[in-house]
Amino acid sequence: MAIQYVAYAGWSVVVKRINEALSAWLVPGGVLLVVVFGLSLVNHDLFHWTVPGIMDENSANYDKIVAGKGGFLSIPFYLIRMISYLVIWAVFSWKLRQLSLQEDQNGGTYYFHKSIVAAALFLVLFAVTSSMSAWDWVMSVDVHWFSTMFGWYVFASWWVSGIAATTLIAIFLKQAGYLRMLNSNHFHDLGKLMFGFSIFWTYVWFSQFMLIWYANLPEESVYFNQRLGGFDGRYTWMFYGNLLINFVFPFLALMTRDAKRQMIMLKIVCIAILIGHWSDFYLMFMPGTMKGENGFLIEIGVALILLGAFLILVTRRLAAASLVPVNHPFVEESVHHTT
Repeated sequence: MAIQYVAYAGWSVVVKRINEALSAWLVPGGVLLVVVFGLSLVNHDLFHWTVPGIMDENSANYDKIVAGKGGFLSIPFYLIRMISYLVIWAVFSWKLRQLSLQEDQNGGTYYFHKSIVAAALFLVLFAVTSSMSAWDWVMSVDVHWFSTMFGWYVFASWWVSGIAATTLIAIFLKQAGYLRMLNSNHFHDLGKLMFGFSIFWTYVWFSQFMLIWYANLPEESVYFNQRLGGFDGRYTWMFYGNLLINFVFPFLALMTRDAKRQMIMLKIVCIAILIGHWSDFYLMFMPGTMKGENGFLIEIGVALILLGAFLILVTRRLAAASLVPVNHPFVEESVHHTT
């Protein structure tokens, strides 16, 4: 939504309220994130670098590599960063939502221009915090390993998943009789974004994998060894499955123009992308935490519980205001959008 503002894009106005609704999970999700990290400090089974004495030379738990990262991976500094990311995202999403609602009530272009300023500032901050949060929340699980491309890799996953979620909700609303002004041209553009950024995710994935594979340095290749053949090959099928569901299937399914304009095809691809990137994050976490004792079925159950809570908040946000920003300067352009 912030990108659409700074680009002065008109076509996406009719789906803007969906983007606003998706941010409803930020605060409760953020609280849950902090709670989970706090609980992980009890048994130290999620982040190895939190083990007592791991950065103390006089301790039996001392780890020289982890100690070298002690300036960044200290629990107080980690919590400050975590809360800062969440506060920045929540404040800006709330600000853009309030400006949008005030624009509905009062009209004019004042709120539109204020939204552009807020969106531009948010994008600068998000460019930094999205990468840093990926290092903190995901890459530090495998604390001995690092990749300079990891922040972009996680961002690409978030980005294409967000587009897929927006598209899927738009389809459901359209089929339920809402958002009647949505037409095949809007879906075509959403489909192009999914198609393009599925390729972008694959590009970053391959670049990260290829460089590590080619260099064949033990401290780097261990990450992929665990996921390709380690733990008796428990994760190998998912490793290759990620490429199929996150790249091959969207690439082939959305290659033609007609496919991007058909709701049934877009719905199938959206669901596949969301499942695929859930499995991608599963693959990021499980080998570093559960090793070979991954609880796949349990994780599916937990994911469904969180999905239910997420959808309750999103649907309530959608119902709280008009689904179309009635006084947005580009609303007519969006309604009559053609490609």
